[in-house]
Amino acid sequence: MARPAFIALDGLDGAGKSTQCRLLGDWLRTRGFDVVQCADPGGTEIGDVLRKLLLEHRGHMTLPCEAMLFMASRAQLVAEIIRPALDAGKAIVCDRFLLANVVYQGHAGGLDAQTLWDIGLLATSGLEPDLTFVLDLPIDIAQSRRKVEADRMERRDGGYFAKVREGFLAEARRRPERIRVIDATLATDAIQSIMRTALAGLCERETASKR
Repeated sequence: MARPAFIALDGLDGAGKSTQCRLLGDWLRTRGFDVVQCADPGGTEIGDVLRKLLLEHRGHMTLPCEAMLFMASRAQLVAEIIRPALDAGKAIVCDRFLLANVVYQGHAGGLDAQTLWDIGLLATSGLEPDLTFVLDLPIDIAQSRRKVEADRMERRDGGYFAKVREGFLAEARRRPERIRVIDATLATDAIQSIMRTALAGLCERETASKR
């Protein structure tokens, strides 16, 4: 690739994204990469305000409003953190990105998925991850793994999350060059090994370009 790697992880809450992001970032550093880790939504002063609103607001919020708040937070994250890091030759590991909007507000919420892709790419000036790993997990297992009180998004019913899971799988089938599904019931080390294998060729090319 002509620029440093931009990797995102996604999936249901409880699938282990935070742990895998941390481990993947640590591994990339051992390969000689300067790594920036971030989470979407959030990561900037504006983004943190929007994240709090999205996850903690108790009143009614329309689905288009919800989707646009996610987009706004992401636009700021790209402008302040991700784009400057890539321009400086750093790798990015991000906990969620645009795919989450497409799935949660599109496939599960009923908004048009392609429209969300289009708006999302406008918000990021066309930037998207080189590769997104979707950690796939049955809903009951994902919910049993939660260690904190459910936020506004997590309080939705099982039918909604069934659509979320299928949305991730549908987008992976549609964009296999960008989205790869990993069985999140596997051991932590096994999941990490799959991701590292998928990224090995990219890392070798990037390392060679630095010599």
